[in-house]
Amino acid sequence: MEFLPSDDSAASSSFGEPACRRVLGCCDRLAKARTRRELGLLIAREMQAYSVFELQVISGKIHHEIDRLPSPYREAVRPYFLQQVFEPHHQALLLHRSAWSPFPDGPLEDPPLFREYLTMVPSGCFSRDLKSEYVPHLTNPAHTLFYYLVGAFTMFVLGLPGHPEGMPFPGGFRVERKDRKFYCPVRDKEKEVQGCLCNYCPALQSPEP
Repeated sequence: MEFLPSDDSAASSSFGEPACRRVLGCCDRLAKARTRRELGLLIAREMQAYSVFELQVISGKIHHEIDRLPSPYREAVRPYFLQQVFEPHHQALLLHRSAWSPFPDGPLEDPPLFREYLTMVPSGCFSRDLKSEYVPHLTNPAHTLFYYLVGAFTMFVLGLPGHPEGMPFPGGFRVERKDRKFYCPVRDKEKEVQGCLCNYCPALQSPEP
């Protein structure tokens, strides 16, 4: 299976051939996974390719985005945003370094949905507006790819929602677990957002209050 950036994504060419190869090659490699454990190991290998500097830039961008949020929501959501990105990264690397897998194995829950996810990733990586970036001179599609790797590990390997349990949203709503099912207040409200992870999340839409 070969992935190509969308024809209408002019940004793909502006990042250069090495960036395209990195993103598309990653998607091709992940597409070979047939089980959750295989996918976890492949994701961990992709994550290991990130340098300390790249991780520092990614971390800086996340903190910048959080700092732009209004208080007191900013303080309430900060630990959940950091958990959402860096806890799966830590777990994936532990899996890769272990002689045994602490995660449940078995076939991928929904292979067609996972393929759709991988098809979406390149356009999500190459469609960002450089002018709106926090540090445009350091921007690289691999930074966006990192978020998608984290999302794939969380949703397709662990079977957890993209937003961690308890994460608050404006209006006092949170991601909740009831009767072994997860419910998210924004699950079905971001469908039209390009590159949004919500369309692939195993959580259900929270019932209207």
